[in-house]
Amino acid sequence: MSSNSFGKLLTVTTFGESHGPAIGCVIDGCPPGLAIAPEDFRADLDRRATGKSRHTSQRREADDIEILSGVYEGVTTGTPIALVIRNTDARSKDYNDIAERFRPGHADYTYWHKYGVRDPRGGGRSSARETTMRVAAGVVAKRWLAERYGVRVRGWLAALGDVTPRAFDWDAVEENPFFWPDAAMVPELEAFMDRLRKSGDSVGARVTVLADNVPPGWGEPIYGKLDGELAAALMSINAVKGVEIGDGFGAVAQRGSTHRDEITPEGFLSNHAGGILGGISTGQDVIASIALKPTSSILIPGRSVNVRGEPVEVVTKGRHDPCVGIRATPIAEAMVALVLMDQALRHRAQCGDVGAMKPLIPAKTAP
Repeated sequence: MSSNSFGKLLTVTTFGESHGPAIGCVIDGCPPGLAIAPEDFRADLDRRATGKSRHTSQRREADDIEILSGVYEGVTTGTPIALVIRNTDARSKDYNDIAERFRPGHADYTYWHKYGVRDPRGGGRSSARETTMRVAAGVVAKRWLAERYGVRVRGWLAALGDVTPRAFDWDAVEENPFFWPDAAMVPELEAFMDRLRKSGDSVGARVTVLADNVPPGWGEPIYGKLDGELAAALMSINAVKGVEIGDGFGAVAQRGSTHRDEITPEGFLSNHAGGILGGISTGQDVIASIALKPTSSILIPGRSVNVRGEPVEVVTKGRHDPCVGIRATPIAEAMVALVLMDQALRHRAQCGDVGAMKPLIPAKTAP
């Protein structure tokens, strides 16, 4: 299998390359009757898009969605939903100098050994441009989850390099280009990024996603664990090198008396587990975080080899993000939403007759 699809009852297949004529996806398994229109994709696609601030790549794509199938008179039909976006601002000449060189930290070398050929234009299939279609598919999942279960999926930038928020305000997240929850710190982040860009270097980031109103019972106890599938989906995002569910690696230093989320009739007393126990949702907020590496497309020269094995120096020119994490929030949200929708459909198919069980413990309110 070529592994360009994910999900079981809700399956998403993406296609296209960074500098090809178009990118697209097919969403198979979406139930009929969900209202969706091209304009419904605009907000999240704009949130992911490049060129919206000086702190991201200056590539400017229109990202206009075309719905090719699966929607009739404004609602889904239950058949495959095909979406496509035409690429309009590719500059393939930016990559002429590295066509035969392996960029350190990129997938050039691994693609060469995997396929025996590679598309050097913007990374081809391994480009973050591909994530545009994940965000588009996530729009469908977010809407279905909200309408059927009241589930809301939101994310924020939780660390930019070694900088972390000093306060948290959901309203601030969508009011700045960093998805940063502390409005007072935005000028500090802008100055940080300006210095970074002038230095020609890059930095990593942490993004956290929270899904609230997730009912208890979603997920499987062994191979279809909700946290396992979230981890796989989030790790599939470009530049992600780590995934945490709940406290994640912070649990290493905790005691069992602290980490266990005690339960009272009035609610859970904590949520160190991130809303998942035994691979199944608890009804608490589902919380997942990703660690994104610094982009390797930088102006500082780096040592590598070419396709003939000769030593070369690589300087990556063109339009690149000094921190890919700045645009990763809507991508991470989309992957969480798609996994949750798939798990909801699978739970409904197998256990829909179980019905509501008692007691139903109230979820701890998210901070």
